[in-house]
Amino acid sequence: MTRAMNMSRLQKMVIAALLCAIGILIPLISPIKITLDPMSFTLGSHVAIFVAMFVSPAVALCVELGTTLGFLLAGFPPAVVLRALVQVFFVAAGAYWLRKKPDTLNHWGSMSLFLLATGLLHAVAEALVSTWFYFGGSIDQSKGFFTTIILLVGVGTLAHHVVDFVISYVIWRPVSRIVKIPTSVRFQKVTKSAEH
Repeated sequence: MTRAMNMSRLQKMVIAALLCAIGILIPLISPIKITLDPMSFTLGSHVAIFVAMFVSPAVALCVELGTTLGFLLAGFPPAVVLRALVQVFFVAAGAYWLRKKPDTLNHWGSMSLFLLATGLLHAVAEALVSTWFYFGGSIDQSKGFFTTIILLVGVGTLAHHVVDFVISYVIWRPVSRIVKIPTSVRFQKVTKSAEH
């Protein structure tokens, strides 16, 4: 193994560790939290995961599992921890998609398809976990299944997914120009002729 490969792996490990720390801190310290029982939406809570997906599948999975462990260690309720854990499905699918098709985020059509597919996978997984808690009696049933699980958890998760993706995209686009390690997503450079 060459020295450059070792350095690249070390850099990715450091990035994964930093993103794990960010992923754990955001839900704990974010001032923007919306609570609609049984859901709570913390602005930016998926940003570290999305940025990790842009780097590589291995980094994405490490950050996803690290942030889930953070929720567990921070004492969040089991429903929240399991909702965090099932995000591994959309993270794995999305990270491998970006690895196979690194130009996905350079075109509105492919980016929209990516966002919709990963968002639906995210929403369905969290709705299924919440359904288990709903019928187990751990979630207030006074609003009914449709409002609680389909609207609040399903549609709410999809909306949260889209907002956090946009934040991640806006952050990663300029950062990707200075990151020197190989990543899954590299944006095309905008030329003067492409701007007109």
